[in-house]
Parts: sequence; C-alpha cells; structure tokens
Amino acid sequence: MTNPNPASGSPDKEPATEALQARSEARATPTAPAGDTERAVTTTVTKQPPAEGPRPSLGRLFLENLWAANTVTVTVLAVVLAMLVGAVLIIVSDPDVLATYGYITARPADALSASWTVVSEAYANLFKGAVFDPDAVGFTAAMSPISETLTYTAPLVFTGLSVALAFRGGLFNIGAQGQATIGVILAAVAGFALPLPPGVHLLVALIAGALGGALWGFVPGILKARTGAHEVINTIMLNYVAVYFLSWIIIQAGVQNPTRSDAISKPVESSAQLPRLLGDNLRVHAGILLAVLATWFIAWLLNRSTLGFELRAVGANPDAARTAGISVTKTYVLVMVIAGLLAGLGGSNMVLGSTANALTPLVVAQIGFDGILVALLGRVKPWGVLLAALLFGALQAGGNRMQSYSGISLELVTVLQALIVIFIAAPALVKAIFQLRAARAARLQTSLAKGW
Repeated sequence: MTNPNPASGSPDKEPATEALQARSEARATPTAPAGDTERAVTTTVTKQPPAEGPRPSLGRLFLENLWAANTVTVTVLAVVLAMLVGAVLIIVSDPDVLATYGYITARPADALSASWTVVSEAYANLFKGAVFDPDAVGFTAAMSPISETLTYTAPLVFTGLSVALAFRGGLFNIGAQGQATIGVILAAVAGFALPLPPGVHLLVALIAGALGGALWGFVPGILKARTGAHEVINTIMLNYVAVYFLSWIIIQAGVQNPTRSDAISKPVESSAQLPRLLGDNLRVHAGILLAVLATWFIAWLLNRSTLGFELRAVGANPDAARTAGISVTKTYVLVMVIAGLLAGLGGSNMVLGSTANALTPLVVAQIGFDGILVALLGRVKPWGVLLAALLFGALQAGGNRMQSYSGISLELVTVLQALIVIFIAAPALVKAIFQLRAARAARLQTSLAKGW
C-alpha cells in the first residue's frame, strides 16, 4: 500500500534520516517523559556551540593591550627613551652640573638637585616654545608657540608624504631635498617675475613649484623604469645638481636683488604669498591647511583609488604585479612624479609662506632630509606622517626657545630627533627595555621588515 503522506524531498538523499533516528532513540529512552520527546529530538539534531565565558570589557581589553608591543606603545616609549637619553646629554654638556658630581659621595643631593634643575628647565622651555607658555600675556604671546610649531610643520608634511609615497611604491626617494629646491626656485621666480592679480598669482606660484618638483622626480622615475638605474643614486646626484643650480641662479641678472650685493633674489610679491591665519604678528600661514588637504588626498589615493592599489601592489612585489597585468614602468614613473610634486610644494611653502620671501642658498634648509625621518617616524602612513611632522615641528620650535633661555645647544634637538627615529626603527630594543608583552610584536616586526 502506498503511504498517503510521503516524505518530502528527493528519495535518493534519504531526507530526515537523522531526525527519525533521534525520534526513535528518544522514544526508547525510559528516562525521557513523553512530553519531552520533541525537545530531545531538537536537542539531538541541533548542535549547540560550546559555551563561551563573558566577553571582557572594553576597559579590560585596553589595559591588557596597553603594555603590549603595539605601534602606539612603541612610538610613545621611543619618545620617552629619547628624552631620557637627551636628559643625560644635557647633564653631561653642562660643566656646572658635572662639577657637582665630583663630590657626589659627600653630598649626593647637590648633584641630583642640579641635574633636575637643568633638565626640567630645558624641557619646560621646550614645551613653552612649542605648545603653550603659561606666563604669556595677550593673544599673540599665547598663540606664538603653536604658531611656530605649525609653521615648521607645514613643509615637513609635504616632504614626509613625498618620501612615504615612494616607500609604498617600493622606491627610496632620497631626492626630496633636490625636488624641494627646484620647487622653491620656480615658485619664487613666478612670485616676483609674473605680474598677476592676488589669488591667481598665488595659485600660479604654487603650481610652478609643484611642477618643478614633479620634473625633478620624473627624471629618476623614468631612469628607474627604463634602464633599471637605482633611484637612490640618481636622487642623491640630483640633490647636488639642484643645490648648485640654486646657488647659480640667485646671482643671475633679473633674479638677484639689484639693491643687494650678496646672494639673494628679489622678494616675492605680496600677491603670491600664502595668507597668514592668525594675523600679521603670527607666522602660521595657509600652508598648514594645504598640508592637511594633501595628507587626506594621499590617504585616499593609497587606500581608495585604482592607482593606489597598483602602487601598493608594485611596492609589495613588482614581479607579481607585472604578472597581474599592472604596468610597473608606468607606476614607477607616476610614483616619483607625485612624490616630486609633493616635495616641490614643500619647497614652495618655504618662500611663499612666512619663513622667507626671497631665494637664498639656504632657503630650503634641510626639509628634504628631515622628510625622510618624518616618513620613518610616521611609518609611511599619511596620517602618521602628519603627526610625525607635527612632533618634529614642535621640537624645532621648542628647541629655539630652549637654546635662548636655557643655553642648550640647538644641535641637541637634532640628536633627540635622531634618537626617536632610532628607537622607532628598533622595536625589539624598546620591547626588551620595557618588558612589553609579545602579543603583537611579531606583526610589528614583520611590518617593519617589509618597509612598513
């Protein structure tokens, strides 16, 4: 006889076999009440996941990872280590403090008191010159430290982004100094040679500086792509070419200031200068806003655009990228052009902003080489570069006050910068000194080994 209620489903897959077997076992079990048969079937068929304990709270997770070898902890502790070593150097460089250590066994309090006084005074002046002076009277005096910090930060953001972008593309751009130099030359010439209305004049000067840097980045990029010439050698040589070209062009007729006999160009017209943000008495200018905008753009380019994906793919493995159909040649050229453009904008900030208004042999200072340190400290991430540039700008601004008020050599600030980068680049050393947990140390070291 045919079953009036046939089982649904395909006959060759034996539907509901497990359910029927579980139902039979439940009926055969003497301890299971009749009313619990369906519950026993459901319990048997459904596999319950293993019981989990209560999830740790957000505060507990924070405390557990606070002393782990993560990026933030290593960076902060690297700064602390650098300041501790800097404190030792401050003590050693002061002859009066060293004299108290000659009788430290007799009166140790004298040595400790003198050391604390000189170190605390130096770092207090560093803070007052970079962030805020509690004794300042008036708006201008109160905002002067942060104004100086932002003024030094703006060009470093551009050169740091230049080096970082090249890093992400697998290239080491040592030529940010030369690219910034060509950028400052063209921006200054456009600033005093072209009679243009305000606004348009500034835009043209910025574009001229950017194009100058892009041109100086294109040369090593095309040489790398077409001939395989190493970009480090090319960019170093181009740095020298740019420096000597700057020294030559300053003294040429039409560029040199006719009222001066030394090597200085005509001043940039006011219509081509970046506007100051906090009034004429404070130096911070709109270049810092351009720097933030450039940081956002590079972050978008790397993480959201097709070109950014190709750039990162080539930087990770050029052979695999080529196999995937990505033009490594085109990517190398574009990376160096964009990197040069950014460095050129950094150089433009030096002459179109408030740092200087004319070309001199030292107008660019060391922003290109400092950009390498900024990129390393920021782990070649755009927003990390911005924060690193802010730190370096604060050290530079505070170092000026530290030198004036405490008599500490300005070179000590450079030593602090170098120490910070050294400790950042050696996370294993920081981990060993502070006994950090190794929860994320392996991933951190792997990222460092791959060039971030």
